[in-house]
Amino acid sequence: MKANTAIGIAGAFVILGLAVILEGGNPAAFINIPAFLIVVGGTAMATLASTSMESVKRIPTLYKKAIGGSTLEPDVAAKQMIALAEKARREGLLALENDLEEIEDAFTRKGIQLVVDGADSDLISGVLSAETNAMASRHHENAHVFTLAGGFAPTLGILGTVMSLVHVLENLDKPSTLGHSIAGAFLATLFGVGSANLVFLPVANRLKELTREELLYRDMLHEAVLAIQAGDNPRMLAEKLETFVPPEARGRDKESAAPAPAPGEHLEAA
Repeated sequence: MKANTAIGIAGAFVILGLAVILEGGNPAAFINIPAFLIVVGGTAMATLASTSMESVKRIPTLYKKAIGGSTLEPDVAAKQMIALAEKARREGLLALENDLEEIEDAFTRKGIQLVVDGADSDLISGVLSAETNAMASRHHENAHVFTLAGGFAPTLGILGTVMSLVHVLENLDKPSTLGHSIAGAFLATLFGVGSANLVFLPVANRLKELTREELLYRDMLHEAVLAIQAGDNPRMLAEKLETFVPPEARGRDKESAAPAPAPGEHLEAA
């Protein structure tokens, strides 16, 4: 399910809200602007100090990516590569040049372009591996931003609580306000621990999971491009690529296809 990250985060907040209500608490009591500013603003500035401005600017896009989930379709990509392999066997590698514009994935298009240009397998493998390693490095940096935020948020929450308690101790001569002030002081810790464990770290882990999926996807395409360049049998290539496709997607076409006729029966021509 693509929306599992959004469902999980939203569900966690709903459960916490229900717990507060069931205990007889008032959700409005958890609104504390100073504590929110300390945790969110402090975490943002500490994260910025630990990484680059470019990484911080990508945060909104990364949230969308984590919540949107993977758009990769390895079964569709495998069929496309098998079709290219069959064409290359029939018409030669140069015939694949006509299909380059129809290949949407830039990684696949670069690999097929190298094949059409006559590059040897070592050069193709080196270029595709460099592309994959660069992608993995970028993705690691993206997830690292949220990991950093998940580490800073609880600490900033404790810092906010200490600051509030100092203010409480300055007003011990006003016992009627102590309860409210102490409760507000601990909200900073709640915001820090909550944001780290319900938002930042789950998003970081989701981005890492998406990276693992894309690395496997690129490994499949890498194998396919080298097989096409080597002129491997498309049937053998299909067997190899099937290992990269999730089991639930492997028989998708077979299940939707019409059943084979029984012995002695013939299908009428359409």
